[in-house]
This record gives sequence, structure tokens and C-alpha cells, in this order.
Amino acid sequence: MAGAPQPGPGPGDAALTAPATGVHASFLAAVREFRAEGRGLPDDNSMLGRDMAAFGDRWADPAVFAEYVRLTRADAADDTPRPVGHVPSTVLWWTAGDTFLGRLSIRHRMTPRLLEWGGIIGYDVRPSARRRGHATAMLRASLPVAHRLGFDPVLVTCDWDNTGSRKAIEACGGVLEDRRAEKLRYWIATAGT
Repeated sequence: MAGAPQPGPGPGDAALTAPATGVHASFLAAVREFRAEGRGLPDDNSMLGRDMAAFGDRWADPAVFAEYVRLTRADAADDTPRPVGHVPSTVLWWTAGDTFLGRLSIRHRMTPRLLEWGGIIGYDVRPSARRRGHATAMLRASLPVAHRLGFDPVLVTCDWDNTGSRKAIEACGGVLEDRRAEKLRYWIATAGT
């Protein structure tokens, strides 16, 4: 049946984890899925899109992937070099054993661009794992982390036409503030999570 969920780990089998090399093969498969849907092209300005453009096929090399994992983990430190306008971010991966299911970023500071467009939490679920509750579970699991980083409430945005992401945000208590350009802007309480 077209559009039916694929078999595989469910949200109850997964957890937010620090990026690690143990999911290398599954991560590469997820990148192929993202590429198949058009991610990583020059106009993809998301964190995932920028990573795909920067690393491309070099991720297949275990040493390059290990360096990517190190750099991704280091992005949480204030003194890590980063592009102008970018802020420190805690990047977590949604995994079930050695299966990479998605990624989530919690930015440590708000900027004018993040206030308008990107929010504090951003996430991606690999295409073959969508429509199974992973986005909701991953976002919900990130709220205590965001709270520990000092955010309450937290801003989460999604494309106005991304029904799945909108439903995930609302299932986690997201309250719609407004629509700005192509983004819906939601606030989610983190206290008590």
C-alpha cells in the first residue's frame, strides 16, 4: 500500500543519543533517502542540507564519518568555530540500537533569524521512518533537554504545509503564535517535562 508505514523500530524502541559512529551504515542509508527526496541541494539551507553539501559522499569513509561525529558533538561548545550568525547547538540523534532514525538540534541562543524562521528546536526524521510517531516522540524527549538549557517555553517552527510536523508539534503541546512567510511558529512549554 503506497504511503503505508515501513516496518522497523517504533518510537518506543528509540531514544535521543549523542551522535556516535555505531550507526554509520544506517546513517548512510538515511542520507540516501534524504537525497532521494531532494535534500542537500544548494537551496537546502537546513542544518541537514548544509551537512549533506559539506560532506557528500565522503561520509562513506569511516574516518570522515568519525570526524563528522566529533564536529557535530563539539558544536555545543561556545568556543567551537562556526559560520557567522550560527549559534552553539546540541545535536542529538534519534536511534534504535544501531539504526539511525532522525536528528534533532537544540540551538543554545535565539537570534533574529531563529525567532522568525528557525526556532530553537529543529528536527528531521528519515523518510522510511515517518508516519510512525518518531517526530512526536523525539520532540517530546528533547523538551527536558531544552529546559535544562534554559528555555521555557521553546520556539519550534515548521513549513506551513508540513502536516506531519505540525501534528507532532501540536501533540507535544505546541501553541500556534502565527505564520511568518512559509513558517508556522509554535511555542511549547518545557517546565514539568
